[in-house]
Amino acid sequence: MAILTKEQAKKIIDKVLAFSKADEISASLSGNRTGNIRYARNSVSTSGETTDLSLSVTAVYGKKSGTATINEFDDASLEKTVRRAEEIAKLAPDNPEYMPMLGSQQYVNTNAFADSTAEIGPEFRAKAAFGSIEPCSKKNLTAAGFMQDTSGFTALGNNKGLFGYNKSTSVDFSVTVRTADGTGSGFVQRDYNDAAKLNAQTATEIAMQKAMASVNAKALEPGKYTVILEPTAAHDLILNMMRNMDGRSADEGRSFLGKKGGQTRLGEKLLDERVTIYSDPTNTEIPGSPFASDGRPQEKVTWFENGVVKNMYYSRFWAEKKGVKAIPSPDGIIFPGGDKSLADLIKGTEKGILVTRFWYIRTVDPQTLLYTGLTRDGTFYIENGQIKYPVKNFRFNESPVIMLNNVEAIGKSVRINGSLIPPLKIRDFTFTSLSDAV
Repeated sequence: MAILTKEQAKKIIDKVLAFSKADEISASLSGNRTGNIRYARNSVSTSGETTDLSLSVTAVYGKKSGTATINEFDDASLEKTVRRAEEIAKLAPDNPEYMPMLGSQQYVNTNAFADSTAEIGPEFRAKAAFGSIEPCSKKNLTAAGFMQDTSGFTALGNNKGLFGYNKSTSVDFSVTVRTADGTGSGFVQRDYNDAAKLNAQTATEIAMQKAMASVNAKALEPGKYTVILEPTAAHDLILNMMRNMDGRSADEGRSFLGKKGGQTRLGEKLLDERVTIYSDPTNTEIPGSPFASDGRPQEKVTWFENGVVKNMYYSRFWAEKKGVKAIPSPDGIIFPGGDKSLADLIKGTEKGILVTRFWYIRTVDPQTLLYTGLTRDGTFYIENGQIKYPVKNFRFNESPVIMLNNVEAIGKSVRINGSLIPPLKIRDFTFTSLSDAV
């Protein structure tokens, strides 16, 4: 019962709406089946599967709102939940920023559901773990990994005529491989909607190569270096930038897009002209949800075009106050790259550092988007187009805005954590100190 059809979900939501006596009523119904397998020291430690189905009801009187949730779906339980939400709403203070619920909306079809993922069972998970553990054992390496597969749905509706339904699947895999003496480490992660695209053994072999190549790391002096960021590393900093593109924060001068006097940097060129970033829920490689949590349709939106800030996202309240379109924040982002591989970027580098990923990223200055963090799981020195030797990990202090102004080359985009991100060659990347982490 964890995954309801569109018709089954609508039947439950319609019952909820019919029970209500409030000015406005909305219901959000979601369910999923989630399986996982975890292993460490080349041995499976946990594995399991759960199902969940829950309903959230929000009742509104004027500008007062109350929400109640339940996971029972008989008529008496549904009505009880509606009454509870109404009771809470009557006791709540007015929300001065409350916006009336949306009416009927048109949603795109995102095709985010794959049968191959929905059909995953214990055997599939065990084979994936075995395919990762066995080659490590043969090479006297130690693997620690996790795979999670999810299939589910979300449906929402209200008494203004809005109804939306979406099914989706995902499979996420990551593994860290260490050498026997613990001095070498490699990491890789993969995520897809379609589990048929996942090959755990092939992915693990990349982490194995990094682990074996990263032993006996040499210390380099901190400073500014040309770096090649693998997509995993580039994604971490770029996503932090995208999460700070809220229009209200910019208008109030609290973000990197804000200026004095209540002005923003909308329309300004902030990044290298080769940088274009957009979101599109219908993209076949990273299909997203057709609607935001409040029912707003997700559409194709360009955030940066040739380095120019084209859009910011807004709450409905702030968008109405400013007289702009209420664009919701994106599910995933797309940074179109070129046709060069990671190997091509390395070959074209006279001197530089290859970074597998970052870890423990923290904000230093939100208005300049200055972040600090550590490199980890495979950091290498490049000379004359070749990887020469592993280097000790660094702490970095860098802003993705500065980073994306110092672009020297852009590789081919790949899927990372629900986004499409290319490897990047960046000049003058700032490393401030060394780290003993592997």
